[in-house]
Amino acid sequence: MFSKKSFLFSIVAFMVFLPAVVLANTAETATVKAENKDPKAEIKAQIEEVKNHHVLDAHSFTFFGDAATGKEYGFALPIILWDKGLHVFSSSKFDDGKIAEADGNFYVLHHEKIYKTAASGYLSMKEGAGSSGEEHHPINFAPLDFSITKGVFTMLVIALLMFLLFRSLGNSYSKNGGVAVGAGRFFEPIVLFIRDEIAIPNIGERHYKKYMSHLLTVFFFIWFLNVVGMTPFGINVTGNISVTFGLAIITFIITTFTAKKDYWMHIFWMPGVPVPMKFILAPIELIGAIIKPFSLMIRLYANMFAGHLVLMSLIGMMFVFKSWIGSPLTFGLSFIISLIEILVTLLQAYIFTMLTALYFGSAVEEHHHEEAH
Repeated sequence: MFSKKSFLFSIVAFMVFLPAVVLANTAETATVKAENKDPKAEIKAQIEEVKNHHVLDAHSFTFFGDAATGKEYGFALPIILWDKGLHVFSSSKFDDGKIAEADGNFYVLHHEKIYKTAASGYLSMKEGAGSSGEEHHPINFAPLDFSITKGVFTMLVIALLMFLLFRSLGNSYSKNGGVAVGAGRFFEPIVLFIRDEIAIPNIGERHYKKYMSHLLTVFFFIWFLNVVGMTPFGINVTGNISVTFGLAIITFIITTFTAKKDYWMHIFWMPGVPVPMKFILAPIELIGAIIKPFSLMIRLYANMFAGHLVLMSLIGMMFVFKSWIGSPLTFGLSFIISLIEILVTLLQAYIFTMLTALYFGSAVEEHHHEEAH
């Protein structure tokens, strides 16, 4: 008989073990191919490469690679550069370290950063300060890069998925007398939870409606991106500080431009405080109002980035130890951390939405001061 519980457990187990399988294949093939006299050093290098692939952004979307042949399987993404004009071409031009030509200009991709270079195809290099010549840093001009990277592509896909999903949920209400159908039955309780347990208690029944669209968008956007980040395809959007910075900026702008007079009065001219203290506390309160939204940026970025690094490091340790004791222990620990990370994907979305609602609530809160106060 078909059991829903066993089916759900299989899905969770698949998501947990799949990163280990992908890393195992990469490390094993690299070990066979390795010509290095120190196998452990070669394995550690391969693990470091996989970790970087998993947490860093890229100009192409790679599903998996064959370390034996050096071939990667995925698809190219558009490169959009501004260098005395707009230049658009495919990232496939950078395959195998090639020089890309666009409108008479030549560009090279070095450590996922695009530099302008000469037609000869060689990147100008110089030795790093204090290095022994093994580390080099490019000195070429880097044009403005507006490319659709792997992270940007993932955000666009998630945004389209959210639009279709919640458009369908909205249509089901109008067609079925306010009753959700299909996938909407799963998401409707979450929407009601955000309204009843986050928005109304922190913002108030009078003002919460104008903030609901933002709170719902932020919650599901972060949650879906976090879930996608648990896959082995190297998607770490919420572990990118520029993404969390953008979310924090939006929260700050909405808070600033929708705040009531009382909000600004309690920042610049606090009631009931002696006048000399007001001049001292006003700059502190203003700095606090600016810093609070950016605490959202650091909290989300640090938790997701660190979680990915810890999980990938634990999985990689299985191939470093290669023993009957060390490997099973690290495997069990990585399995537990994976389960915790699945919970963290939802928890971080909840915390970000809750704190955002708190900031909105403080901006529209109405204070009633007595004359004596």
